[in-house]
Amino acid sequence: MIELNELWFLLVSILFIGFFFLEGFDFGVGISTKLLAKNDTERRILINTIGPFWDANEVWLLTAGGAIFAAFPHWYATMFSGYYIPFVFVLMALIGRGVAFEFRGKVDSPKWAKTWDWVIFLGSLLPPFLFGVLFTSILRGMPIDKNMNITASFSDYVNTYSVVGGVTVTLLCLLHGVLFLTLKTVGDLRSRARAFARKLIVPVLISLIIFTVLSYFETDLFTVRAHITLPLILCIVVAYVLAAFFISKQRDGWSFAMTGLGIALTISTLFTALFPRVMVSSIKNAYDLTVYNASSGPYSLKVMTIVSCTLLPFVLGYQIWSYYVFRKRVDEKDLTY
Repeated sequence: MIELNELWFLLVSILFIGFFFLEGFDFGVGISTKLLAKNDTERRILINTIGPFWDANEVWLLTAGGAIFAAFPHWYATMFSGYYIPFVFVLMALIGRGVAFEFRGKVDSPKWAKTWDWVIFLGSLLPPFLFGVLFTSILRGMPIDKNMNITASFSDYVNTYSVVGGVTVTLLCLLHGVLFLTLKTVGDLRSRARAFARKLIVPVLISLIIFTVLSYFETDLFTVRAHITLPLILCIVVAYVLAAFFISKQRDGWSFAMTGLGIALTISTLFTALFPRVMVSSIKNAYDLTVYNASSGPYSLKVMTIVSCTLLPFVLGYQIWSYYVFRKRVDEKDLTY
């Protein structure tokens, strides 16, 4: 029977899957405001496609962080102290992005509007890149000592593998977001989003292949539970190949579903390769943080499980309802300033 600390590791992984699936297309749309939109009107349309969703999607990240804090306090303490500076940049980017969404339509100055446009772009670009760097460096291993402290140099955070991981995650989110736009826009903007997605699929596949090859040399992804991780990696490739096929056939819904599946499988592969570890020590295997030595006590986990099982259906129900209510496409007639 699965233990509570193992169950909470599974729940944390599900929360991150939900975050990257939902907030992933938010980030992609935010990046697209500079790459796809030709004028202020189109930029406003792109922003409005995620207007009802972006703040609720970010709750998945907050919930994941809260779950780590409550269920695995040692993991939380080690990760948030060791990655303090990257997390500060993530936080600043998310705050700036949220403020820019609200302020952009409330200024009369074109100069300020352009400033907020850049804040939206950078606030959408930095988080997926930094999260990619974070998770790939965790999988690769960080210098964690016997006291669960990270004593890392710059190269432990920023190296070829982590940068490729950051670029890959950013491209996955961008493609996911562009395909979301094909579902939420009309006319020429929709056609250009579809054409842009067709161009993006090649660099996405190339980045995935490079990241997979580097993972073979830099991590134990192919040796720890290879009977699970290898089929998952194959499914990721199949998902994006199918996404390319559906894009060429202009099957927008299926294309979006395939990129979402690819993101979900990518996060699943990472957590599968980590388990039962939550952070890998590059100093000594005995210093790895695991679901057993980093977790809270049994009573705390039991109470958290009861509370979560009670509240989770209401949260999921609300979010599903909001997507249903705002399911229609956005065009110029729906703009509000």
